[in-house]
Amino acid sequence: MQPLIDNARTFGQRPEEFAKLAEGQSPQVLFITCSDSRVVPALITGARPGELFELRTAGNIVPPYASEHPTSEAATIEYAVEVLGVRDVVVCGHSHCGAVGALVRGDDLDGVPAVRDWLAHATPRPKGTMEDPTVAEGVQSHVLTQLLRLRSYPCVAEKLAQGRLALHAWYYEVHTGAVRTHRPQTDTFESL
Repeated sequence: MQPLIDNARTFGQRPEEFAKLAEGQSPQVLFITCSDSRVVPALITGARPGELFELRTAGNIVPPYASEHPTSEAATIEYAVEVLGVRDVVVCGHSHCGAVGALVRGDDLDGVPAVRDWLAHATPRPKGTMEDPTVAEGVQSHVLTQLLRLRSYPCVAEKLAQGRLALHAWYYEVHTGAVRTHRPQTDTFESL
């Protein structure tokens, strides 16, 4: 913890670098990814403060849209699309994902009921082989499912129909740093 505290102390000693951020934000991209500490959107993309609007959830899950019981995730997506006017949404899964791995393997999650109940939003169960420690196939199919789920959000559907929003599926390899994007024409994940 101490290195983090030390950096936080010196971070605030450069106010001139951050003064413009007080004027507001206008990110062009909503980046939805996993809460995993090895996935750092700004590091992966090279984004500076104010360039990405981030939504991080266990397993980069986009829960079903429900207007009668809105979720924090739905509020974040709606705000990014309607208020901030993002032009792109990236759903980024990653190798070695514990959440997707648990789903692929069918792990017993009764000891962590909140995790179990959250992961229930990931239906259908991601495809993949239990022997693959990277769970690449499972993560990639899961990302595509979350992208489909995102399309069911009214604000997203409206902007897609107007041609004012684009959706992207990414797969980040924790062990190499490589990023792959889904190419709908070939239904494969290829290097950016």
